[in-house]
Amino acid sequence: TDVRITYQENICLSLKNIWDYRRTKMRETMKNLTKNTITSIGIALTVFCVTGMVFDIAYDGNFSLDNYQFSKMVIGCIIVGLGFGLPTMIYHKDNLPMPCKIIIHMGTGCIIYTIVAYTVGWIGGTSSILHGIIAAIFQIALAFIIWGGFMLHYRNDVRKMNEKIKEL
Repeated sequence: TDVRITYQENICLSLKNIWDYRRTKMRETMKNLTKNTITSIGIALTVFCVTGMVFDIAYDGNFSLDNYQFSKMVIGCIIVGLGFGLPTMIYHKDNLPMPCKIIIHMGTGCIIYTIVAYTVGWIGGTSSILHGIIAAIFQIALAFIIWGGFMLHYRNDVRKMNEKIKEL
């Protein structure tokens, strides 16, 4: 039997392959976005809980919040988690240099953190300006420490993959 594909059929097959590739790529992107966002929200809530325990101990068990302040802080943590999690998609862009990716990711996260921190009362309020500055520096330093841990983890993964490839 003679199997010939017409020009139109070839174009249709090519378009189908492109569509399948894009759909697969979109699924992969959404999976990464969901994973990164859930991870960052989890980290933000964990830091919030540990910080709350430290303040509770520091105030001898008399640390209290009113006017739904705890709920506002939890919502703030989720927003901060989104602020650091969503921009991680920038690391999948191959045409940007790494310093630009870091500035976009951490800049977005730190700006969102600062806005939320002032809004929910982590910075500012009744404390002195010095306390607010110290708290902001501590939180931003913690954000970069967490980022550094993830960067080391992913670099280690790449190193292991390269070793496996060399073994082949």
